[in-house]
Amino acid sequence: MKYLQNIGIKAKKAFESLKRVEHRRIQKALGDYSDLLKLNESKITKENLKDLKKAKRKNLIDRLVLNQNKIYGIRAGLKTIKTFKNPVGQVLSKWKRSNKLWIEKVSIPIGVIAVIYESRPNVTVDVAALCLKSGNCAILRGGSEAYYTNKILVDLFRKALKKNKIDENCIQFIENTNRKIVDFILSKMGSYVDVIVPRGGKNLVEKVQKLSKVNVIGHLEGLCHIYVDKNSNIEMAKKVILNAKMRRTSICGALETLLLNEKIISSYGNKIIKALIYQGCEVRVDNKINKHFDYKLKKATEKDWKTEYLDKIISIKTVKNVEEAVDHILKYGTMHTDSIITNNPRTAKYFLEGVNSSIAMHNTSTQFADGGEFGFGGEIGISTNKMPPRGPVGINQLTSYKYIVKGNGAIRS
Repeated sequence: MKYLQNIGIKAKKAFESLKRVEHRRIQKALGDYSDLLKLNESKITKENLKDLKKAKRKNLIDRLVLNQNKIYGIRAGLKTIKTFKNPVGQVLSKWKRSNKLWIEKVSIPIGVIAVIYESRPNVTVDVAALCLKSGNCAILRGGSEAYYTNKILVDLFRKALKKNKIDENCIQFIENTNRKIVDFILSKMGSYVDVIVPRGGKNLVEKVQKLSKVNVIGHLEGLCHIYVDKNSNIEMAKKVILNAKMRRTSICGALETLLLNEKIISSYGNKIIKALIYQGCEVRVDNKINKHFDYKLKKATEKDWKTEYLDKIISIKTVKNVEEAVDHILKYGTMHTDSIITNNPRTAKYFLEGVNSSIAMHNTSTQFADGGEFGFGGEIGISTNKMPPRGPVGINQLTSYKYIVKGNGAIRS
């Protein structure tokens, strides 16, 4: 497809030119972009309204809406990203060998990063800013449901680049909404793209993992768990669980399965369940719990333990102890984010070491699974890969490295 090949060629050229751009110009471009977002706030919300009028699903609207408060939050993230030191060219480690060779491990940018994503226009800003700050170029393929919002956000970013004499093609937005575009990126763009990041539903991520001919950073699902131990504080547990599930149900860090120690069910476990129901959450429970509610609640099935709802629905299961909780997570979890609520440090240690999550938490909400909350200013995505990077991917995770070896005429015997 000639259209995409041209985008790839421009991206490669822009990446080479970016290597010669002084970091202060990158800093200036990020600051100018933030100013442009503020200056064009009404235009951005007007374009966003075009997308919202087409949206049909309620959980899609939650992800899609871009109002004054969200733009303020995006600009705050840009400010944080701007404060970080240049992650490129950092000497990560160095040593001298007995043969008088000096070896340095130095950080370098990855190259051209293609991001395929759905719904959330804030991803456009996060990716553009993080890639530029880390010396990378980005090709963005947003979902058609956010077309107008994404386009104006990219246009303003390119305007900031141009103002600072940086190649505009460091950031490119694929305006063609044909679904076949994604297949071509995955299978035919290996000469131009170094890494692909999928941010979207299970079907999208499975497709990327199946078809991609280049490296992938991403996660399949955010099936997040919280285990409430017998040694825990009820008020803390209730507060954390309600936040983890109900703050925003449509994000990948939302709680989906709650595991309750069987010894707390008749005491405060029931109070937690009632609090969820009171806030409008549908609960699906096992028989041990349902017995306490005269079997009036919806029964959880095997499918529920495997489901990322992204809605006001939660599955709840009783477990005997932390060992059984960890076993459940190892069987059904997706290595995204899992949390334990307990006052027992030994129990917490067993859980944190036992789960294979990219983010393991203690006494806190899973909704903190976010690059901004980690102090990264934003994220290009959350990776559940076993190999690095794992967890929220910020500027330092968007670099690779090379070894620089120096000698003085040394030869190997």
